[in-house]
Amino acid sequence: MVVIVGATGTGKTKLSIDAAEAVGGEVVNADKIQLYAGLDITTNKVAPADRRGVPHHLLGAIRPDAGALPPSTFRSLGAAKVSLIAARGRVPIVAGGSNSLIHALLADRFDAAANDPFSSSSLGHYRPALRSPCCLLWVHVDDALLAEYLDRRVDDMVGGGMVEELREYFATTTAAERAAHAAGLGRAIGVPELGAYLAGRTSFRAAIDDIKANTRDLAAAQVSKIRRMADAWGWPIQRLDASATVRARLQGAGPDAESACWERDVRGPGLTAIRSFLLELDGDSIIRAVRFAEKNIIPTNSLQEKNTGKTTSKRRII
Repeated sequence: MVVIVGATGTGKTKLSIDAAEAVGGEVVNADKIQLYAGLDITTNKVAPADRRGVPHHLLGAIRPDAGALPPSTFRSLGAAKVSLIAARGRVPIVAGGSNSLIHALLADRFDAAANDPFSSSSLGHYRPALRSPCCLLWVHVDDALLAEYLDRRVDDMVGGGMVEELREYFATTTAAERAAHAAGLGRAIGVPELGAYLAGRTSFRAAIDDIKANTRDLAAAQVSKIRRMADAWGWPIQRLDASATVRARLQGAGPDAESACWERDVRGPGLTAIRSFLLELDGDSIIRAVRFAEKNIIPTNSLQEKNTGKTTSKRRII
């Protein structure tokens, strides 16, 4: 399988769709908040119009009141999807920023009762191997550049309807319903911050500033975990630098300049790595990749696969 990681806003979704188009793949979501149905703008799910016909799995697939999804459950869910995609002769492309889910899916041995694999106490004492052949790609953007871009992206999401979406959410759900969402959908950045504003407990400006700060903090935490996977665990992660693409966007260089940077620094090298990985797979490796999840397949009636089809694209994918 192909696995694409990176901080929020770096371009994982765009690369996953580029790759799926190029090699005949299907995307499996590994973002723990985007697993839940609802609040598509706030959770920044890729709109159907932007998926370019590429099938997406585990995106808005779980009821918002289903509670927290343990990494152990994602290990089974994700493995089942990967296995079914591979069995159809397609390439599974796992993409998402929740590195606890990436770890759960890829680690050769997984103990649900063990300590957080990314905790400081685990450093130097935990070094999991990969349980299946995979091509690991990290879409990276320089920290300061990404922080600036994430602030602008929050403003774009506000302009794209996030406030209205959350105003409707709070108006049409009861306190009990929102409590049932607290462990899952309710943890999305934007829900508590704008919820406080809509309840009159803070100003709009303060709520937006909190969203921006929390988004930057999330990105920093995600990068720290990816570095742990690459440096401490020794996972073979290839870094793709999308900094020039983001810089071109921030500077208003235009879509042609952005596309040229993306092709040169991210899409081109990423597809080269993926094609090389696929060519190197021998028959035994392919069999292992197809079958590695069979013992973990769980009943699909525990999910509520949803694709509203209502979302229209007003957001750039990166």
